[in-house]
Amino acid sequence: MNKTYTIDIAGVEVSLPVLPLPSGVNICFFNLHGNQALTEHCGKHLAPFLKGCDVLLTAETKGLQLTHVIARELGMPYYAVARKQQKLYMQDGIHIKYGASITTGKEQEFYLSANDVELLKGKNVGIVDDVLSTGESLSGLEKVVVEAGGKIFKKAFVLAEGEAKERKDVIFLQSIPLL
Repeated sequence: MNKTYTIDIAGVEVSLPVLPLPSGVNICFFNLHGNQALTEHCGKHLAPFLKGCDVLLTAETKGLQLTHVIARELGMPYYAVARKQQKLYMQDGIHIKYGASITTGKEQEFYLSANDVELLKGKNVGIVDDVLSTGESLSGLEKVVVEAGGKIFKKAFVLAEGEAKERKDVIFLQSIPLL
């Protein structure tokens, strides 16, 4: 039988599968992909915390649909997406490297198109993603904002994992343990 960890996210009970990582740590795996109702719920609950942002930035892929909901709720016609691989249309954008996330275990990269750089330039940027754990992906997104000439204004996540729940510089709806 698969082990799960149950949490309440702003009034919705969610059972997360407990998965082992190669490091020996077990995580409560949170996945918004394909879960339209939970994505809508989380996005609508995070949106009020992101008022005052001029534009939102997320990392592909798990933050995409969440950021879409938040942008819609805030009346933002566009948001920026940091891609993990360079695409043909991104030849004139920016590229940064950052540390290893808890799930990848290796150095990561973000690419931002020139169009998305212009979206961030001179703006108050809200960084959005699904889970904050070690903070490495967040650090990468912060570097993207700075490189693009934006100002880091707010940082919002659905979940804070492990020690991330102690951070005072982020907003999150619920915390989960590392097991």
